[in-house]
Amino acid sequence: MDRLGTGIGWRPEIAEAVERMPGVDWVEVVAENVCPGHLPASLRRLRERGVAVVPHGVSLGLGGAERPDEGRLTALAERAAALGAPLVSEHIAFVRAGGPLTASPRLEAGHLLPVPRTRDALDVLCANVRITQEALPVPLAVENIAALFSWPGEELTEGQFLYELAERTGVRLLVDVANLHTNHVNRGEDPAAALAELPLEAIAYVHVAGGFERDGVWHDSHAHPVPDAVLGILADLASRVAPPGVLLERDENFPEPAELERELGAIREIVGACGAAAGDALGGCGETADPGDARQRLGVAQAAVLSSLVAGTPVPEGFDRVRMGVQARALASKRADVVAKVAPELPVLLGAGYRGAFLEYARESPMRGGYRRDALDFAAFLLEHRRPGAPRRELRDWWLDRAGPAPRGRLARAAGRVLPRRRYPWSGAGVPPLTNGTSHTGNTMSTW
Repeated sequence: MDRLGTGIGWRPEIAEAVERMPGVDWVEVVAENVCPGHLPASLRRLRERGVAVVPHGVSLGLGGAERPDEGRLTALAERAAALGAPLVSEHIAFVRAGGPLTASPRLEAGHLLPVPRTRDALDVLCANVRITQEALPVPLAVENIAALFSWPGEELTEGQFLYELAERTGVRLLVDVANLHTNHVNRGEDPAAALAELPLEAIAYVHVAGGFERDGVWHDSHAHPVPDAVLGILADLASRVAPPGVLLERDENFPEPAELERELGAIREIVGACGAAAGDALGGCGETADPGDARQRLGVAQAAVLSSLVAGTPVPEGFDRVRMGVQARALASKRADVVAKVAPELPVLLGAGYRGAFLEYARESPMRGGYRRDALDFAAFLLEHRRPGAPRRELRDWWLDRAGPAPRGRLARAAGRVLPRRRYPWSGAGVPPLTNGTSHTGNTMSTW
C-alpha cells in the first residue's frame, strides 16, 4: 500500500488552519458529513495540492447482524470517487439492532458499540466486510473501537479476532491506539498483548486521539490532548512495523493551531524514531458464505443489548450492570449533544431547560432514525406532553417547517391548525437527509 504519511482529521472548524499547517500529508473526513456534488472549498484546495483525502464512515454498522444497507454502501462509494480517495475506512461495530431479522422494533444506538468476539460475530463481520469490499471502488480498512462494556462468553481476544478477520477477507486495518488505551482502562485489556497478536502487515493507518478519565472510566472524547500513555502505545506499534499513515483526530474543543501542530510533530517524531520495517499485506482466502443462522443469533443478542441501553429493558444476563448503566447514560447525553448541533434552534428555544427536557424524552423514546429524525421527534414530544416552559408556538412553527404541512394523529391535535409554511434563515431547502444513525464522537452534519 502507498504511504500516506502524517495527517489530521479535517473538520470545518479547523479547515483554514489545516490548509496552513506544514507537513500535513493527508486528511480524513467523516464520510457522512460531505456531499459528493458539493465538496467544501477547503477540501478541493487540499486535493489540488496533492493532499490525499480519506473518507471515514460511521454508519454502516459492519458488526451488526444485518447485511450492510445498499444505500449507505452506494453513498460511501460515491464519496470515495468524488474525493479521489486511496481507500475508505469504517468501524468494527454495530450501530443498530432489531428489525425483521429479530421480529422486534428497529433501534438506533447513535454510537459505535462493540461486537462480541465470538465465532458467530466473526462470521457475520467477514461476510459484511466482503459485501462492502465488492461495493467500493477502493480498498477498505476497518477500525477497532473503544468500548465501555464487554460481552460475556467471548471466544477470542481482540488480536485474534482482528487477525482472523484480515486473513479471511484481506481487509486492511485501521488501528486506533487511543482505543487500545481506552479498552485497557475500561476492560483491563493489555495494549502490548493486543499489538503482539495483530496482523501488523495489514495495517493501513493509525489513529491517535485524546480523552479523559472520570470515576475509573476512560472516555474517548477526541476533545483533549493526546496523553503520554497513548503516545507510548504508538511508539510500541511503530517499533514493530512502520505504519503507512498516522492521523491525529480532534473533533471538539479545538486548541490553537500551534497546539495541533505540536501534537502532529510529536507523532511524527515517534514514528520516525522507531523506524520499523513495513510488512507485506495479508491476502483474503476467497469467498465467504452468508452465515444466515449466525446472523439471527447475533441479531437477537444485539437487539437485547441495545434495548437495555436505549429502551429501558432489563440488562441481559452476564453483562456488568454498572457499566451498562454508564453506557446508557452516555448514549442519552450524546443524543442531547448531537441534536443540539443538528438543530441548534431547540436549545435556544428551550434555554436552560433543554438538556433536562431531552433526557426525559430519551428515557421513553429510543432513537428510530438519524439525529435529524430524533430532533423532530423531540419537538413532537414537547408539543404532545405540553411541557411547562416550552414555547409551544415557536416549537410548532419549527416542527411544521421541517416535517411538512400536514402532521397526523396526536401530533396534529398538538400542533393545532396548520400554519402557512415559512422559510427561516436557518432552514435548508434541498439539503439531503442525514442518512446515518450514529456520529463520530458527536461530530455530525449541522445543516438541516
